Amino acid sequence: MTSQLTYLQFHLAFLVPVAMFLIATGFVSRSRLDGLSTIRSTGRHSYWVGVAIITVIALAYTTPWDNYLIARGVWRYGDGSTLATIGYAPIGEYLFILVQPWVTALWLAHLSLPATWPSITRPIRSRIAAVVLAAGIGIGGLWLLGTDATFYLGAILAWAAPVLALQWAVGAPQLLARRRLVVLGVAVPTLYLSIVDRIAIEYGIWILSPEYTTGISVAGLPIEEGLFFLVTNLFVVQGLVLYGWVTDRWLAPDGERRSIPRLRSWTDREV
Repeated sequence: MTSQLTYLQFHLAFLVPVAMFLIATGFVSRSRLDGLSTIRSTGRHSYWVGVAIITVIALAYTTPWDNYLIARGVWRYGDGSTLATIGYAPIGEYLFILVQPWVTALWLAHLSLPATWPSITRPIRSRIAAVVLAAGIGIGGLWLLGTDATFYLGAILAWAAPVLALQWAVGAPQLLARRRLVVLGVAVPTLYLSIVDRIAIEYGIWILSPEYTTGISVAGLPIEEGLFFLVTNLFVVQGLVLYGWVTDRWLAPDGERRSIPRLRSWTDREV
């Protein structure tokens, strides 16, 4: 299907409304408003500082990779769907990179973020195992780059592996301890973004090259696109959980968990 739907209209139709919805539902809770006031009055590190940091990192890390894949011809944009480009990527692509972490973070903020951190036994062993897994993902990705049909799949895995290795080296035990929060935090935005990505492909906003993709799809969504949203949302959710853990440890350098006013959840539910 072809259409004159533009990348900007895609944002207005699918990303801005869901972000506004999450903001509106988040601020319904009176306890949430009280929590925000406490954090602002103390001047402590907040959840949203972490979101801003992760957004900047996402833009810096994704931009060269994104531009390379577009230049290589892994995907292109439909006629009339973009207004202007910076490098090889349209402005809408940069906006997407900036907006996605906030959508995921807004969803995660509806869940209960950790107020205390469990003691972990044998933390070094779990970190090493996780880094070895990340290395395996990276090696697998590099191997897949050698074949045209698996090039995009390999590019995603090879690009994701260093970030996963870093996050798992820092806090694999804490992430495993909060695995239910991580899974739920990742699953919902990944499903939503996969659905709207499928719609964008259907309307020809962006077009994947059959040469560099496997041709395997689930409900019309190329598996490469689903994997992309899975790993990028994993980056954001793990990054925010670890940001809370690291800043708590920084605020309590003696290793003792102090009572620190923290951003927990807009609904104050345990996950």
